[in-house]
Amino acid sequence: MNIALIGYGKMGKAIEAIALQHGHTCNLKIDINSIADFTAANLALCDVAIEFTGPHSAFENISTCLDAGIPVVSGSTGWLKDWDSIKTKCETLNGTLLYASNFSVGVNIFFELNKKLAQLMSKVKGYDVSMEEIHHTQKTDAPSGTAITLAEQIIENNDSKKKWINEPSNIQDELSIISKRIDPAAGTHSIKYSSAIDDIEIIHTAHNRTGFATGAVLAAEFIAGKKGIFTMKDVLKIN
Repeated sequence: MNIALIGYGKMGKAIEAIALQHGHTCNLKIDINSIADFTAANLALCDVAIEFTGPHSAFENISTCLDAGIPVVSGSTGWLKDWDSIKTKCETLNGTLLYASNFSVGVNIFFELNKKLAQLMSKVKGYDVSMEEIHHTQKTDAPSGTAITLAEQIIENNDSKKKWINEPSNIQDELSIISKRIDPAAGTHSIKYSSAIDDIEIIHTAHNRTGFATGAVLAAEFIAGKKGIFTMKDVLKIN
């Protein structure tokens, strides 16, 4: 496949390295210095786009790809207030979109562990749950998209929490997410259930960007030739 890389920073370069290992090409690479190349004509020469930018540009970038009729994988976070609009556009154009807050295979397994643990703990009294996420200082959004996904899974599967808050909280029905920005952290997410008797904690720690990049390429390979809206659960066949 010829993959368009929308966003050619550290993540884009990591994705390119994995794509080349998989036998693909990346002839279109868009960053702040090559915006003029981000055209429908150039996108038409590609089989799929992988979009990793930021919260302020992701919506327009995805829209441009959908308008050009190219399947798009997006890993940008912090823009999901516009999710309903992009979903409607994709469906109206009979387009193809795969969005994930995290493309790491390990993190997606962690998501499933998180849901199961939240279900188990919902039946047990005396435990309070909190979260912490650590990323590098260049990550502008807080909490991370992965942390938000984890928090929403807990709220959905455990009646003790009604909403998440990005600071310490002593209110019983608030799920506290503590965000830290420390270099050179690639990404750590921890969930702790604490009681007077003991703690139960699950942690995922990324050592580098390779896991995210590999998952993004797998996602691009998955959506090639398909129509619709997908997630990493579809790619990994997680029911």
